[in-house]
Amino acid sequence: MWIQPWSTTPLLLAWSLFLNRVNAADVLENNGFTTCLDNSNIKVEKVNLRFDRATSTFNFNVAGSSAKTQNVTAELVVDAYGQKITQEFNPCAEETRVDQLCPVPAGRFAAQGNQQIPSNFADKIPSIAFAIPDLQAQATMLLKSNDGDETLACISSTVGNGKSLEAPAVSYVAAGIAGAALALSGAAALAASGNPGAATSSPTFSEVFGWFQSMATNGMLSVNYPPVYRSFAKNFGFSTGLIPWKQMQLSIDDFRNKTGGNLTHNNFRFLQNATLIFDDGSGSSSTAKRSLNLLSSSANLAVREISTSINETSTGGGPEEENGVNHAVQGIQAYVEMLSVPESNTFMTVLLIFAIVVAAIAVGILLFKVILEIWAMFRSFPQKLTNFRKDYWGILARTITNLILVLYGIFTLYCVFQFTRGDSWAAKVLAGVTLAIFTGILGYFTFKIWRVARKYKQVEGSAAALYEDQETWRKYSLFYDNYRKGYWWIFVPTIVYMLVRGCIIAGGDGHGLVQTAGQLVVEAVMFILLLWSRPYEAKSGQWINISIQVVRVLSVVCILIFVQELGMSTTTQTVAGVILIAVQSALTGILAILIAVNALILLFKKNPHKARKRKDLETMDGDLDNLTPLDARNSLLEGPNALHRYPSTRTGSMGYFNRTSPYDPYLSSSTSEKSRHTPTESTDNLLSSNANNINYVNMRETNRTPSPERKRSSPMTEWTY
Repeated sequence: MWIQPWSTTPLLLAWSLFLNRVNAADVLENNGFTTCLDNSNIKVEKVNLRFDRATSTFNFNVAGSSAKTQNVTAELVVDAYGQKITQEFNPCAEETRVDQLCPVPAGRFAAQGNQQIPSNFADKIPSIAFAIPDLQAQATMLLKSNDGDETLACISSTVGNGKSLEAPAVSYVAAGIAGAALALSGAAALAASGNPGAATSSPTFSEVFGWFQSMATNGMLSVNYPPVYRSFAKNFGFSTGLIPWKQMQLSIDDFRNKTGGNLTHNNFRFLQNATLIFDDGSGSSSTAKRSLNLLSSSANLAVREISTSINETSTGGGPEEENGVNHAVQGIQAYVEMLSVPESNTFMTVLLIFAIVVAAIAVGILLFKVILEIWAMFRSFPQKLTNFRKDYWGILARTITNLILVLYGIFTLYCVFQFTRGDSWAAKVLAGVTLAIFTGILGYFTFKIWRVARKYKQVEGSAAALYEDQETWRKYSLFYDNYRKGYWWIFVPTIVYMLVRGCIIAGGDGHGLVQTAGQLVVEAVMFILLLWSRPYEAKSGQWINISIQVVRVLSVVCILIFVQELGMSTTTQTVAGVILIAVQSALTGILAILIAVNALILLFKKNPHKARKRKDLETMDGDLDNLTPLDARNSLLEGPNALHRYPSTRTGSMGYFNRTSPYDPYLSSSTSEKSRHTPTESTDNLLSSNANNINYVNMRETNRTPSPERKRSSPMTEWTY
């Protein structure tokens, strides 16, 4: 049966506007729907629609139930970027007839079939409709009674072409960037070993990973995200510990079930069979109006002329549940469930991922230590690795502490979220214990560093020894190594910033305006602090971190446009989402380029720490070559550790220093405290003591007995060595 061209436009548009593309091919397909009318006489239970451009085939499969037999008229309302199109069609009309729906029978009904669409119609669909990712449109269909114009049913859905910025490749690239930053930070730390006060080149691993976390949490607020930005933000979920793992989720479900959890609509298997519908927070009778996949510019289809033939039509026995149920979500729940993590499983998932990472770190460090021990049994290894070999537990503790510092804001968010949305008492207890332990560890180190800095200030007048004392630097530098000496304390407001930010996002879940306004205040205060203090040691660190904070503030400003209460248009929100993606992507690309540049510098540029140290040693050795007891200059006032701070670069049988100078042996010998010069002694006594020491050292090294003349002139027997 052939149908007239223009009259079939509303029918095809009704189908095509519920379509969403799922693969790279030119296919449009819907992905779920939601009812927007309570207590309706006709209940739609299933809608599967698909248009394949390659084969010009349109497939449909609908099912539902009706309280009585009745004739209906369908009205379609399309809202695409602020433009609305309304069209009606009658399934009993000759040109648009659908036998299974004319009339709609009492009880259950189902209709499925396919239509061959002429190529001349498919060619008229703009190619851009199949190319642009995450296009946004909303379609609502009303079924009205032919008797009295009463609305009998209402369904709503979003449709699109399936092109999306959500792609596993993006996550892999981002993870690769973070891994490169981690490797580069480790290599730079190894190159700077033994040099207290050496700052790590930016961007560091913590800076890059923190930036990825910011992009992920920007997608967790309870606002009306444009689908294009929602898909983009999903790519960085790995940085918050959300890594889908089926067996882990099933184990967590079992754990929750045994500890008071409610798994009715909150478990992994339910989530696998559910279609996520993103709630707009309007509070209307429509429970949700957004789904994960979106529509291409289907509004153009309203004016297309087509001709088609019905090839096959059949009636099924009842509604099927192939696509499961529709599941309305928003805020943090929407973000985590996009990643196949049930809402109440979130904290346990992140905790288990953290435990796995800690175990991997411990095994890796232990394996490296075993390799060093085996290496030491057969041959000597670089001096830089000595500390690692001797301080295994210390390095492990500092590495885990550093990991806690990087993830503290995320754990705060998930722990608070577990308190408010979790259902298992055991998971809540674990969340409380975890947050207390992490906060306690960071608080302990904060107190220790403050106390050490206070002691240094009392003794020396400044806290510069935090950077100069090697033992202090080794213990605590992970908190302040990139800051200037006068701003070592900046790590404290940074920790507070992470804590407050996580509490605002998790505590305000469901209230987008509160979340966004609170986060804007926190980000602005942090930006002002960085701009005022400029605490970073390296200029690159200054500009990179300030730039990251600027983009964070701008990101929250853009997200403010998505807040439902402000009533911004869909077009404005979409434009803001695209701008936000462009800015965040640009910053991510710049960070990746800087990491590559730093890697090249590390590979090909001479180590500045070694060069500076060698230059200092050569200068000192040159000065020592022309010293005499009568012209010792300031070398006699060197502290007892001067030799250890400046080991000689010379080699051979001459020892640490050139023995041709009569004064040099004193510097390489061990003397008692009685021979040390104090500020209260006279210069004569100093020179006399030094001369006696020279005689004794020369005697000991040459194994010759001093002459009687030298014995009489030397009171060596009065000293103890």
